[in-house]
Amino acid sequence: MSPMSKQNSRPEQGELLPSGEASAPASSPLPPPPGGRPPVRQGRRPLWSRLLGRLIEPWLGLKIEPEQLQHDPAQPVVYVLEDYGLSNALILDKACRDAGLPSPLVPLAGDPTGRKRAYVALSRRSSNNALIPEQRGARTHSDSLARLLQAHRANPALDVQLVPVSIFVGRAPDKQSGWFAVLFSENWALVGRFRRLLAVLLNGRDSIVRFAAPISLRQTVEEGLEPERTVRKLQRVLRAHFRRIRESIIGPDLSTRRLLVDKVLEADTVREAIAAQAKRDNSKPTDAWKKAQAYAWEIAADYSTPVVRSASFLLSHVWNRIYAGVLVHHLDKFKEAAPGHEVVYVPSHRSHMDYLLLSYLLYDRGIVPPHIFAGINLNLPVVGTLLRKGGAFFARRSFRGNPLYSAVFSEYMAQLVSGGYSIEYFVEGGRSRTGRLLQPKGGVISMTLRAFLRQPRKPVLFQPIYIGYEKLMEGNSYLDELSGRPKEKESIWALLWGIPKVLKQNYGQVVVNFGEPIALNDVLAEHAPEWDGQPVPEDEKPAWLMKTVDTLAQNINVHVNAAADVNPINLLALALLSTPKHAMGEADLIAQIELCKKLLVEMPYSDRVTVTPHSPERIIAHAEEINVLTRVKHPLGDVLSVSGDTAVLLSYFRNNVLHLFTASSWVACCFQNNRRMSRAGLLRLGRGLYPFLQQELFLPWTEDEFAARIEQTINVFVREGLLQQVGEDEGGMLARSTGQTDEVFRLRAIGHSLQQAFERYYIAISVLVKNGPGVLGAAELESLCQQAAQRLSLLYAPAAPEFFDKTLFRGFIQKMRELRLVWPDENSKLLFDDRLDAWAKDAKFILGRELRHTIERVSPEAVKPEEPVSQV
Repeated sequence: MSPMSKQNSRPEQGELLPSGEASAPASSPLPPPPGGRPPVRQGRRPLWSRLLGRLIEPWLGLKIEPEQLQHDPAQPVVYVLEDYGLSNALILDKACRDAGLPSPLVPLAGDPTGRKRAYVALSRRSSNNALIPEQRGARTHSDSLARLLQAHRANPALDVQLVPVSIFVGRAPDKQSGWFAVLFSENWALVGRFRRLLAVLLNGRDSIVRFAAPISLRQTVEEGLEPERTVRKLQRVLRAHFRRIRESIIGPDLSTRRLLVDKVLEADTVREAIAAQAKRDNSKPTDAWKKAQAYAWEIAADYSTPVVRSASFLLSHVWNRIYAGVLVHHLDKFKEAAPGHEVVYVPSHRSHMDYLLLSYLLYDRGIVPPHIFAGINLNLPVVGTLLRKGGAFFARRSFRGNPLYSAVFSEYMAQLVSGGYSIEYFVEGGRSRTGRLLQPKGGVISMTLRAFLRQPRKPVLFQPIYIGYEKLMEGNSYLDELSGRPKEKESIWALLWGIPKVLKQNYGQVVVNFGEPIALNDVLAEHAPEWDGQPVPEDEKPAWLMKTVDTLAQNINVHVNAAADVNPINLLALALLSTPKHAMGEADLIAQIELCKKLLVEMPYSDRVTVTPHSPERIIAHAEEINVLTRVKHPLGDVLSVSGDTAVLLSYFRNNVLHLFTASSWVACCFQNNRRMSRAGLLRLGRGLYPFLQQELFLPWTEDEFAARIEQTINVFVREGLLQQVGEDEGGMLARSTGQTDEVFRLRAIGHSLQQAFERYYIAISVLVKNGPGVLGAAELESLCQQAAQRLSLLYAPAAPEFFDKTLFRGFIQKMRELRLVWPDENSKLLFDDRLDAWAKDAKFILGRELRHTIERVSPEAVKPEEPVSQV
């Protein structure tokens, strides 16, 4: 039985459980049938339902969720609808027949509902005008539930499964429906029969029928509560369930943009900020209020169902034209967890397509698109208006120096959270130019957390999402930026100019993976146990707030990485970029791809990681089809390679999945310059290095868990012949083959992906040691490290673009400070002790002697200020 059907003697309000609180006295209970057996469905569907069903069937196209309802076929079923209606009865009947479930229009033996059918509804509707003959003079919904529960009390053998069913007409988009159909799509209003008829005629082919897990009414009755309380509680819980499902399908009951702006301007925090702004500017309060109002209108979304519907129609053609397919994984798990929560979508950010793609997929699968946090740079003429009507709200890049704007934006976020709107934002801030996840920024997470704490009405669920591409639309601009050119400013003309070119390209396949969600309440329970669940005033900043924000930010990126997809281009990049000329013989490339896939299968990273099912041969053919790979014919075997610019872009796709091979790359790196090494040495060095890899790659393990993965990797490498166990002692020495064997080649290729990370670490240590303690501040060290890395790349082998990325050096320096390997003195200069020298000595196990000497030679010294010349 699902969690929805578990027993709970004290359920929270709004939680759908099998237990209710007790039913009102109904008419005389039904006597138990002979032998005490439960009643079964008897007879045929009424004639009117068969005739009307045939009449309406051409206008219906049902999407049934889930595809198979988990129920006990030996027990009778009664369905619960949100409201009565002829169309709902006919749609439910068709859905049940399509799903192989008992018909709701054939009553159980003895008719325990008292309505000559096997479904009940919650809404009250006048029965005098009912079109179905059996509904005239029928009882209220309370009577139906009461009779059903009373029948269980009279017959101990009876155990009806109560199945809540949500029906939405006109919610799912379809390319055949038009603009007019949007006016009659599903919403929060209870419409009349004529409008419902038009909705079925116009949108019936886009209907969603969602079955919930069955509720055992026997468990409900056996609680022994008072009948009247049972029915009231059961009704309330069912209504809350339907409200949650409706909200997840069509979104919250939206207020207009103007009303939301008014709420923002009326908030106490914004009023105080307006007064402070007037005082600073020495202006009238009305002028400051107008400025705040302008900010609010600049920020606020203007969600429009017709625009969203039109965008879905347009984007369906765009995706089909430019992509070979869009795959979605683990969405069903999200749908199970989302109802009843305020959902915050936190996807990876690698392309402008991210938010369009995600909103489209959610809408297409029956989930309301979120309000999207967008940079003000996207508020372009025409485009900005369309994005705003699609749910985007805009934020300036910096709030610094503008407390009024900060107050207005924070209050707008708070209104979205308290209003139950789903939100989407990118914790990385901007798009990743290197393919790695960027260090998360906590500002918008802090706003979300403070908004929840101010009004903790609805639990918040952060939903990490990994979006993986095989080819990027922004590839050329990324290439320019990685080569040192400044970022180009977005413009409407550049966008329009680029559309025809985009539509002619083949961008391969896109995969959207839903990661494991993060419940805010769980994070607060761990990091803020003293919080009692009561509202926290806006001006109060608990000591645990920033730590909770930092933990959330890191966990989001960890969960995004744990939902990675390994596509054909990722595997090709891992293999080809490990060679000096970015080329391999076809047989070698096939063997290397097979090894990578075997490592992913034998040492799974998480249960949400997906790997392309294609064979290495099909992967190579696919890369040739989308012009990523070049084949050079040769009598001794074809050579497959990538050109210079393509190789730089391939480093982007290698970095997408670098974290999945951390343990195997580490073990392989240790044998790049060593033929023999002990297991104990591998584990010791791996434990010491892991905190830095964890910080850079957002890895999920503890040091002990990482050591266990190293052990697993060694066992796989030994079994594959890449390493040999020396002697009988399993804890003893390991050795690689001598010479240039295939095994050595494959081992070197696996280790190459992490090699440059270790080189960066050694650069930072070398620069520190060369300058001595108390000489460099953190910012100075960061700058000198970048210069050294750039020079190393210019003088010797070209490195991947992220090799001299300042943020990676910054993260390494910060982690050294956290581990107290370095620490600031009173002048903010970094001090260190002999442990850093020990680190430098350990580098010989990973980096070759020549490379170490080269790094030491190019490591710069800080420019010391000239001493003043004494005057005679």
